[in-house]
Amino acid sequence: MRRIVMFWLLLLMACAPFGVVNFAHTASASTAAARADRLPPYQPRFNRTRPVVVVVAENYYTELTDYVIPYGILTASDAADVIPLATEAGPIRMFPAPMNVIPQETTAQFDQRVPEGADYVIVPAVHRDDDPTLVSWVAGQAKKGATIVGVCDGVWVVARAGLLDGRRATGHWYSMSDLRKKFPRTHWVEGKRYVADGRVVTTTGVTATIPASFALVEAIAGHERATKLAESLGRQSWSSEIPSEEFHLGLASMMTIAGNYVSFWSHEDFGIPIAPDVDEISLVLKADVYSTTFRSTVYTVAASRDPIRSKRGLMIVPDRVAGVDAPSRMLPPPDSTQPLRALDESLKAVANDFGKRTAAWVALQMQYPGY
Repeated sequence: MRRIVMFWLLLLMACAPFGVVNFAHTASASTAAARADRLPPYQPRFNRTRPVVVVVAENYYTELTDYVIPYGILTASDAADVIPLATEAGPIRMFPAPMNVIPQETTAQFDQRVPEGADYVIVPAVHRDDDPTLVSWVAGQAKKGATIVGVCDGVWVVARAGLLDGRRATGHWYSMSDLRKKFPRTHWVEGKRYVADGRVVTTTGVTATIPASFALVEAIAGHERATKLAESLGRQSWSSEIPSEEFHLGLASMMTIAGNYVSFWSHEDFGIPIAPDVDEISLVLKADVYSTTFRSTVYTVAASRDPIRSKRGLMIVPDRVAGVDAPSRMLPPPDSTQPLRALDESLKAVANDFGKRTAAWVALQMQYPGY
């Protein structure tokens, strides 16, 4: 989704070369800031001892971090049965890194196996956010009583499913203006990384999947368990607060976009080695950061093209084969020790490779505060 809007970003440069394009708005309701970060606690249904959590993709293109981070964190919690789904059989094509992930089952297969539905449905950003199969399935799960979690531009799917009318919601900073115009019956909130309104949760851009996932663990298994999990994965807190004023398209960002986008001759391919039991959290953060620079793309490299099972059970199809078509420049293997630290480490590495402005541009796209 982020790459698709780049044409318009470049057009904005031509239209506003001497100013700053600022899409930030002040939250219009003080009640939003006063709300607690905690999501509504999980209420068991259907005599389940653990909630059923699904992360659902659209096979054509789904945002990598949006899909894998919630899966990885919720699975690591061991507090829920987490199932990676897709609307169709076959691999899911990811972006911005061109990884391929094999879902456990399709939405139709899940419906046959679990007709009562999921307890939580996590909806990442997808390329075809008006896909009728995906939109209707999400709406159907909501009718069955599931809590719907739209992460990043997954909010478009949730809104098209009719689940945000009259509700408070948030989204990626770049999309907020269009969301307000398209869905005026929704109260769009800024200054929050995630917003819960009843059985619907929405988040800001890409990296908000991290605090939102811990908030879900807290809702399911309690604060102490979420705290221990966050510490073990390399994150100290999961506050919903975020200064929306940080996220806007300024002149420095526009110049970085233009310079990196037109420098196609200096584009670099990077490889990242993967093997069975690879830490998918660390992997996707590295791959996403390096594939969002407009100067580089990351490809997974393995001993063969056979699918690899990650540390927490996700099936990944390698992009390249070592010694055959692997990129000459390789990134370090994903580190499973506090894997969420890969985000800061990768931004630092991008700053070293391509400059601080490019790293700042990556953080802006991923809506990572404080960088």
